Amino acid sequence: MTLRTDLAHALRIARAEFVRSVRGYARDRRRLLGLAVALLFFGGNLLFTLPTAYVLGRTVRSAASIPYLGPAATALPLLLVSLAALRTLERIGSPEAEALLLSTVHPRAVVVGLVGAEIARLAVWFGLPIAAVVAAFSLGLGSPTFPMTVAFVLLPLLCWAAVWGYALGVGLLRLFRWLPALGRAVKIGGFVGMLALVLASQSIGRRLADGTLSAGALLDAFTFGPLMEYVALAFVATPLSRPLSPSGVAVLLLLLALTPLGLAVATRSATTLWFTDAPESESATRAKTSSGGFGAPRPFVATKPGRIAWGHLVRAVRHPQKFSHLVMIVFFLGPIGTTFVQSSGEAFGALAAATGVGLATYLAGATFGLNPLGDDRPQLPLVLLSGTPPRTQIRGRVTAGLAIAMPLAVLVPLASVALGTAPAVAVAFAAVGVPMCAAASLFSVGLGASYPVYEEREFWGAETVVPSTLVMMAYLFVVGGGTVIGLVATWFGASGALDPTPLVVGGVAVYVLTTFGVSYGSYRYSVRRYRRYALD
Repeated sequence: MTLRTDLAHALRIARAEFVRSVRGYARDRRRLLGLAVALLFFGGNLLFTLPTAYVLGRTVRSAASIPYLGPAATALPLLLVSLAALRTLERIGSPEAEALLLSTVHPRAVVVGLVGAEIARLAVWFGLPIAAVVAAFSLGLGSPTFPMTVAFVLLPLLCWAAVWGYALGVGLLRLFRWLPALGRAVKIGGFVGMLALVLASQSIGRRLADGTLSAGALLDAFTFGPLMEYVALAFVATPLSRPLSPSGVAVLLLLLALTPLGLAVATRSATTLWFTDAPESESATRAKTSSGGFGAPRPFVATKPGRIAWGHLVRAVRHPQKFSHLVMIVFFLGPIGTTFVQSSGEAFGALAAATGVGLATYLAGATFGLNPLGDDRPQLPLVLLSGTPPRTQIRGRVTAGLAIAMPLAVLVPLASVALGTAPAVAVAFAAVGVPMCAAASLFSVGLGASYPVYEEREFWGAETVVPSTLVMMAYLFVVGGGTVIGLVATWFGASGALDPTPLVVGGVAVYVLTTFGVSYGSYRYSVRRYRRYALD
């Protein structure tokens, strides 16, 4: 096929993929609600960002005086390539209806179509807010040509990043196919790296605040001159214009030359991925028989919910992608890391004990309880038509979450005695952590059953169903807020700083009754949802 024919097919593929994405949002009320929340969030930010951009356009006198322009120009290509590679790993590593599509058109058309659809989606999500900010800055600058020069600079960069990000993502998928163990190691390393990055950002922010680290020196270290000169091309024919830099023009020519080269590399790599079978080891070619693992040990074997819980735990170990939604907690551990660094003595041990209980409470419900109907969708006919009542199925999920959370809630406070925690305080934290985990697990199954998600999505090359973002946020705020209140009350009570006055006893009683009343009601609601579920 000719290049012109491939481009025509690619345009149709890109349009179909983009329209499919829009229809997927339009017919799903859950996604529409999430989109509305995102629009409210970003819209609220634009209320402050647009006036700031307008004022900056009126007051700035040179491109070099724009705050953070150099570091932003350096970080933008890296962020775009990383985002394109991540999206390739998660979503567009292979097309929909792969067998039919690849037998109809050239792989180059498929690659260009998938990349084009992804560029269109990113342009809608990020391009529109950026265009609004650029328009506000242009209005303050008094230069109507500024949006056009910005587009002239960003378009080659976006195409280069999309093509090479796709090539990098497809290359990683091929590598993970040949070395599955490497893929699992990268997933673990990615989580650990993200946690380290969040903690490091908190430490850097603290050092910037107390003056031990210079912000100017840090920004200069992350500024690459040629990229800064390339971004300065956006100010041509504006009041901030300056003579063209040879390095900026060289970067532009390099981007234009590397884009078709990246397309060729991506096409060849994707063709190899799509038309080559994964290598099978000797063990994989043998007859597939059950290797055991579902024989529940003690104490799970004692009860039917325990045996169901053991099944959930075994499947989770075999498919750790089920825990991908737990990555959200990383962003809330950053401030705690800074507090650890600033703490000392008995406060350090008490903070460690409280953190262990708080993390255990989160895991008690977040691991298995935030999407019970969605997780059971593949086997719902068996689950609902079997002789096992729904309450036993729900209790199995609750038990599985508690099996992960209980050891953490008990052992971490007791181990914190070595860090300076008073034994009475450690025992109090451990004693309070157990019922907190139970309440969180009961609450999660009702919350998850009220808003189930059935659609699978690809996460790092594996299909998995993750809970709704709204459900995760609601669970985090409700359980997190209740846990903080309980831990603070436990700390003051165990340290003797809280007198048992009638007001205090009444407040604690209201807190306990509300917590466990809501949790039990949530559990009963989840059982009712299972009983009333109808198979389509």
